[in-house]
This record gives sequence, C-alpha cells and structure tokens, in this order.
Amino acid sequence: MVLSVSERTFTQEVLESPVPVLVNFEAPWCGLCRIIQPLLLQFNAQCGDQIKLVAINADQNFKLSTTYRLKSLPTLLLIENGIVRKRLESFRNREDLLLALEEMKLTYTNTPKSYIIPTTAELECRSA
Repeated sequence: MVLSVSERTFTQEVLESPVPVLVNFEAPWCGLCRIIQPLLLQFNAQCGDQIKLVAINADQNFKLSTTYRLKSLPTLLLIENGIVRKRLESFRNREDLLLALEEMKLTYTNTPKSYIIPTTAELECRSA
C-alpha cells in the first residue's frame, strides 16, 4: 500500500522523513499513472524500509504541483533530507522507468544507514 500525501502532510511525511522518499505525482485521469503503479509497488517491496514511496494527487494539491514545477504526469521525485535528488518524468517506455528505478535502488540500498561515532569513553576503553 502506498501512502497518500497531501499539502498538509507533505512536510512531515516527505521533507522530514529519515529515509529518502520517492514521490509519485499522479492524477486519477492519467492512464500512464495507472500503468506504472504495479512497477512502483514492486520497487517499494524490493527496497523495504530504505526508500519510502508516497503518492500525491496533483489535481488536489495544486500548490505542491506548482512548487515542484510539474510539466507532465506521472512525475517521480526522489527527495532526501528535503532536497530533490532525482527527477523522473516523460518516460519513453516501461523499460526506461525500470532502469531508472533500479539505478535509484542500487544507489540507496548499498549505502550504510547510519554511522556510529564512538564516545571518548569508548575510545579510552579500547586503548586500555
């Protein structure tokens, strides 16, 4: 299940997310949006909790559509720490989208989730 986000929940669910967020701007009338939905669900399942997938109805969230300068639907934005890291729009075909998603998945699933910096006390214990 994909989390549906609105202008009201966008900051909390996307900009403040501790993991990268793949934002799918879509609309109910968009045929291509419905076609790519199974691919995005498969991508989401493969990434687990390392990338979060959300959907935004572009028609109902005009302010977000304008802020991110949507030119066509669907438009996918990968947002990390509040910054757009990747933008996918105007896919030529299903294979283009799959390749872009695979590249994105490899980029984010091969990086460590966090770095643990030892405290001074831990460092002193190790040297003793």
